[in-house]
Order: sequence, then C-alpha cells, then structure tokens
Amino acid sequence: MFTEAAERLLNRNLPRSPRARALCAELAGKGFAITVQGLAIRFLLSSDGERLALARDGAGQADAEFHGSPINLLALAGPDAEGVIRRGDVRVDGDAQVAQQFRELLHLLRPDVEEEMAQLLGDAAAHRLGRSAAGMLEFGRRLVTTGTRNVAEYFAHERADLVPRAEADAFFADVDRAREDVDRLAARIGRLGPPESP
Repeated sequence: MFTEAAERLLNRNLPRSPRARALCAELAGKGFAITVQGLAIRFLLSSDGERLALARDGAGQADAEFHGSPINLLALAGPDAEGVIRRGDVRVDGDAQVAQQFRELLHLLRPDVEEEMAQLLGDAAAHRLGRSAAGMLEFGRRLVTTGTRNVAEYFAHERADLVPRAEADAFFADVDRAREDVDRLAARIGRLGPPESP
C-alpha cells in the first residue's frame, strides 16, 4: 500500500518538472535499489522512460544501490547528503552515475508536505500544521545540540574524562612546533655531513 501511494506521488509530480522528465527518459530501463539495513527491506525504483515504478522487496536487477540505516538514508534528503556518502554512512554499489541521476530525480520529485496536506485539510490548516511541525523540528534540533554540548562540558570539566577543546588545540599546536623543531634540527645535522674518520 505504501509503495503504491509513493509511486503515485512520484509520478504525479513528474510532469511538473522538465528536468525530472528528462532524467526519467535518460534512465529508461535502469533500476535503483535502496536497502534499509536492520529492517531487511529493499525498495526497487525503475524507469520505463515515461513513468517510475516502485516495488518493495523488489528482487529485480538494480544498476545502482544504496545501503544504509533508516536514519542515514533519511539524511540523504538533508543538506549534507554528500557528507553522508563521503563518510560511508550510506554505501553506494553499482553505477555511480546512475545512482547520482536517481538521487537527483528523487530530489526533484520530493513532495511538498504542506501542499499534500492542503489537499486533505485545506490551505489554512495545512499551513498552521506545517509551521507547528517546523517549530517542533527546530526545537528538537536545539535540544539535541544543547544536550550534546552539556554532556561534553560535564565530561570535560566536571569529571575531567575529556580534554577541553582549548587545551587539546594548545597541545596539538605544541606537538606541531616540536615536530617542526626536530625537522629543522635534522636538516642542520644533515648539512654538517658525515663525521670524518680518524
């Protein structure tokens, strides 16, 4: 049921974007899989050139595939998608160009949640709900940031299990200076040449 609704939503948004239609045509006959680790779920998205098909537990051949935890796969929709892949939080197998094209296509077809809710609830209610959801997400983000900072400060200052950042920076600067001094000393010794034999 979810896959059918998601497929309808993607195809409904397809005519709205010329670039998405062009990508869909370029990807004709290609498949892209997403494997959700820990849940043993695999989605297969394929293009026939004009429409997209989405199948759950699709056993079909994929030209490219993303493997990752649910949270890391969701992070691909965020602002640091490239970082998620670079860090290896999401593994990419297969044709990298096909993976990039499908990723761009999914980004272009990403639904506007407020617009979708407006069809069900009306414009005013959807707008209020969207603003409330955005406020809750921002509150959650601030809560996590503040909590992480407080825990780090507790371990650094109260328990002394961690080194405060300023002390660590000073230590590493001293190590760099010592390494440069040793390198200069080694260069001077090298210029002196080998000791003369008696």
